[in-house]
Amino acid sequence: MAEIHHFEHGWVTPAVSYTLSVLGSLLGLISASRVRTAHSAGWRTWWLTLAAVAIGGTGIWTMHFVAMLGFSVTGLPIRYDVGVTALSAVIAILAVGTGLFIVARGNRTGGVRFVVGGLFAGLGVAAMHFTGMYAMRLDGTIDYLTSRVVAAVIIAVVAATVALWLAMTVQRPSAIVASALVMGVAVNGMHFTGMSAMSVRPDTGTSTPSGATAGTLLIPIGLAVVFGVLGLAYALMAAPTDEDRAAAAYLASRLEKNEPTAQAPGGPAQVPAQRANGQRMPSTSAAWTFRDRENQ
Repeated sequence: MAEIHHFEHGWVTPAVSYTLSVLGSLLGLISASRVRTAHSAGWRTWWLTLAAVAIGGTGIWTMHFVAMLGFSVTGLPIRYDVGVTALSAVIAILAVGTGLFIVARGNRTGGVRFVVGGLFAGLGVAAMHFTGMYAMRLDGTIDYLTSRVVAAVIIAVVAATVALWLAMTVQRPSAIVASALVMGVAVNGMHFTGMSAMSVRPDTGTSTPSGATAGTLLIPIGLAVVFGVLGLAYALMAAPTDEDRAAAAYLASRLEKNEPTAQAPGGPAQVPAQRANGQRMPSTSAAWTFRDRENQ
């Protein structure tokens, strides 16, 4: 068996991966909290989509890739299949998004929906992890210890269920931050449990496999994460809050009550009673013609 290192760069990669998982979870929980106050189905879909991208894309998949930067096998170069790596990202976002849509259906949160959504999302996250591992190319045979694979899947399902419950229940900022910290621990625990199930038997040859290096993928993925996080933060800050909607409704009501008044020539302002009653005001010239006829 070849010697495996999970922390080749020390604690740098696990620290960065944990930070990304907390950041993605935090943005996702904030987005999910907006679902409960959304005033239309379109806004609910919008916030659920942002939550899925934040949690599944940044909180889970990006964390997985950064943690893989610290993975190495002594004497064996590692390359990655770009297409399969991208597929693992899509799986993570779709799995979390489907779980969120399941638990967010209806006006009341039910325990059965959390179980079904957590099971679906957890199995999807586990599929993302092992799809990402399948994208890894090295001159050897990878084996997995079944008991640890099962443990990783169980952790993924439990973590996903708890994450969905937190997404639909927490409201206070302090609770959201604490939940994001807990979710970061769960996501990293699932990842490194699954990684500990690996063992590698080197082949007789020492050829370099085809594919992209982790450093080559780091630049586009890093840029995608930066712009993605900035976009999510902007979407959260730019969206109208309940206070904004209340202020807009108040201003609209004030404008309706204070309509422009009609000014008669040489006289004081008149309140347009006919307009208030839904009737059309006669023109000024027509009114004066009627008065002239009465005086004749």
